Amino acid sequence: MSVQALYSAATGMRAMETKLDCIANNLANIETTAFKRGRVNFEDLFYRHDKIPGAEDSAGQLTPTGISIGLGSRVAAIQTEFHQGAFEETGRQLDVAIEGPGFFKVTDPNGETYYTRAGTFSINANGQLVIGSANTGRLLEPPITIPEDALAISIAPEGRVFVRQPGSTALTAVGDIELVNFINPEGLLKLGENLYAQTDSSGAPTAGQPGQQGLGLLRQGMLEASNVEPVRELIDLITTQRAFELNSQAVQAGDQIMQLIANLRRL
Repeated sequence: MSVQALYSAATGMRAMETKLDCIANNLANIETTAFKRGRVNFEDLFYRHDKIPGAEDSAGQLTPTGISIGLGSRVAAIQTEFHQGAFEETGRQLDVAIEGPGFFKVTDPNGETYYTRAGTFSINANGQLVIGSANTGRLLEPPITIPEDALAISIAPEGRVFVRQPGSTALTAVGDIELVNFINPEGLLKLGENLYAQTDSSGAPTAGQPGQQGLGLLRQGMLEASNVEPVRELIDLITTQRAFELNSQAVQAGDQIMQLIANLRRL
């Protein structure tokens, strides 16, 4: 029994180590634009059943309870929490936040398609809107080209992009920013650089105009902040540390019992 306690406690320590890694990543990205925190879910492992509930005892009576010894715990999943982050006003005309569900669709130079909520747009050498730097940015899909002589850019909440050109007081529409959503956003694959990739679990993307089909609206001159809450993460950090310590104490207790048993055999 003491040997089993060692293994069970070890699984708990391993699970707490994974949760600590997740908390550390959340805290490291507390200032990352549109970052979504991860949450660790646990599940118990198999059980050793010394007596099954409902088995007959020596008197022929059904036992109301059984004897089952758990074999520890493990990480079942790390879910991504997609609740809205706060808005940070930047005043930059090419910063765009999504208020509500949805992702921007982008294509990298290799033709791969990704999705992001970090609307830090730039204009590349061809006048196209890209997310990221103008040199290594990923092209927004569908593409939108800004005229070289544009004096100002206006992006409506519904995604219509307007520009003002010299000699004209009227705004000219140059395209529409589309958003996409997934039936299961938690099934998206995190790639880093604020990017997600489609998986079989996420389902196929559904595209539409902002404000329609359940998609959010756009907010020009703003960025979505990380949805990490520092106080919550610090509380999780403390409880995780305590849980790790308790499991380590269980390992020490099991080791001491094994030493006592070994000493008894020498008597």
